[in-house]
Amino acid sequence: MSLRLHRPALALLLAVFCQATLAGPLLDKIKERRAEREQDSAASAPLELPAGATVIKDLAYGPAERERMDVYLPNRASNAPVIFMVHGGAWRTGDKGAQQVVANKVSRWVSKGFIFVSANYPLLPQAKPLQQAEEVAKALAVVQAKASSWGGSANHVIVMGHSAGAHLVALLAASPTLAAAQGVKPWLGTVALDSAALDVQKIMQARHMRFYDQAFGSDPAYWQQTSPNYVLATGAAPMLAVCSTRREVACEQAQLFSDHGAALTVSISVLKQDMTHKEINQLLGTPGAYTDAVERFMAGLDIDVGKRLGL
Repeated sequence: MSLRLHRPALALLLAVFCQATLAGPLLDKIKERRAEREQDSAASAPLELPAGATVIKDLAYGPAERERMDVYLPNRASNAPVIFMVHGGAWRTGDKGAQQVVANKVSRWVSKGFIFVSANYPLLPQAKPLQQAEEVAKALAVVQAKASSWGGSANHVIVMGHSAGAHLVALLAASPTLAAAQGVKPWLGTVALDSAALDVQKIMQARHMRFYDQAFGSDPAYWQQTSPNYVLATGAAPMLAVCSTRREVACEQAQLFSDHGAALTVSISVLKQDMTHKEINQLLGTPGAYTDAVERFMAGLDIDVGKRLGL
């Protein structure tokens, strides 16, 4: 039989082989690279402040180089609510000054009389996620201690994070004792922007991207310690879990977290958005239904917050 007669069969075999290959490690690498592109940039960008606003750059909350935060102050702040933001980056990269982390949020909320704080924290491999959460809590405690000197209110703090940062703030919110150990007082509520790591155990027991291994290792006990869903306790403040419907597990994890919260009488709302992982962060603060929905959650936490938002 000639080679010509074999060509259709060979083509079919080649197609099946390529499909099988893409379904395995190669597809995983493609997904991982796509996820990395969606992470918060490590580069800071110039930022145009609202009229009369000022910024305190690189305020230290500890001796390490990454223990720094930027504080954006509105003009003539008085009893101002505080939004405390934690960047993402797969627990190994990212920066407090990245454009998608701060630009639209500062423009939107500092102009409405909010203080906006964006914090860095030690990254992998120097610090694993549990230590990172403790570092974020240290920064939050300093913000609460200094708020009045900035014209802010330590009793009106909203905590927010994106991606890995969303995991860290959800972990602190789910287990208030973890934050309290670092001197943090209760805060109004938490906005978790598109975390796919609300149930770390579930991630690690299924097929997952390699950076999860770098972050959470192979110890099931550590998976539990760092899983917001596992440590979630009665008495946690309200949370909003924003998730991208374009990602495989983010909304599934958010809904499971919300369901667990309902069983413990903890309010965890889910806000699904047809946006990319990056857009969930970058577009928050721009006019539109998405920002409006997040602000409705924020307004429901406190009357003064609602007034400043015009709600």
